[in-house]
Amino acid sequence: MQFYYGHQMPLRVLDEAEFWKHQEEEHTVVIRELVPNLEQNYVQALTQWEKDFAVAHQQVVRYIETVNRSKGQVTANLYQDIMQLVSFCLLQSQQFINFCRSLMEESEPISNNPTAKVVLNHIMVESEYFIGIAQTILYQC
Repeated sequence: MQFYYGHQMPLRVLDEAEFWKHQEEEHTVVIRELVPNLEQNYVQALTQWEKDFAVAHQQVVRYIETVNRSKGQVTANLYQDIMQLVSFCLLQSQQFINFCRSLMEESEPISNNPTAKVVLNHIMVESEYFIGIAQTILYQC
């Protein structure tokens, strides 16, 4: 993590959120493709997660565009809105991690698929990484 962003820290945390929300969106597809016999309720849940991550990703992109248009002059209201969005993104990632844990515990096709377990663990580690890096950046803001 670089510390020379100064007043651009809100943009830095948005950049991280933009990347990781897109990653999490793709992870829902990876899970569904890796476990073709996944129970239908989990397939539906992953499809909803994919949509939810896409919405969050687009919201983050809109804020990045707003910050760029403002030439880095982030008003107090915009700053507060960014912090609320990032907090939402962090909560969403934590909820996705919890969902992935429940998949590993409750889904029979996953419990019988060692590769799926490894991939799910990797996906959870990546979401945890996003949470950690974003919290570090937020602490700097």
